[in-house]
Amino acid sequence: MPRNATPNIAPPNELLELADGLHSAAIHLLRQVRGEDRTSGIGPAQLSALSVLVFGGSMSLKRLAEIEQVKPPTMVRIVRGLTEQRLAISRADKSDARKIRISATARGRHTMQEARARRVKALAHLLSERPAKEREEIAKAVEILRTLRPLDSRPKAG
Repeated sequence: MPRNATPNIAPPNELLELADGLHSAAIHLLRQVRGEDRTSGIGPAQLSALSVLVFGGSMSLKRLAEIEQVKPPTMVRIVRGLTEQRLAISRADKSDARKIRISATARGRHTMQEARARRVKALAHLLSERPAKEREEIAKAVEILRTLRPLDSRPKAG
């Protein structure tokens, strides 16, 4: 099955409603803590690309653009901004000098870790306002959500 493809079998309405609720809740929650990113001093597109580099490791510009779902010329501009701020470096690929590899610098890793810590702290504050029983339920849900895998990464049946 192609990447991002969905199966032809429609899920039952109750699953669609659950998925819709989860989607909406996740987006609203991320929007609430996204404001913490302003203090990092870099824009959301650069911060997102930096996150991929910090947590995903060095990669080609093409791969970074694919992950971020932007065209390579857009990623060139994003990476240029990161390199100008010394948050990332680009070097010729060791196996093919025509290609470049992008990596986060120590400063970039530090910036990303600080941004993540601010978001996590904001989430912790939101969670602190919930009763202990609800926090336990959320912890269980987080464990379940961690086991979900995209359709294209599952073993093929039959």
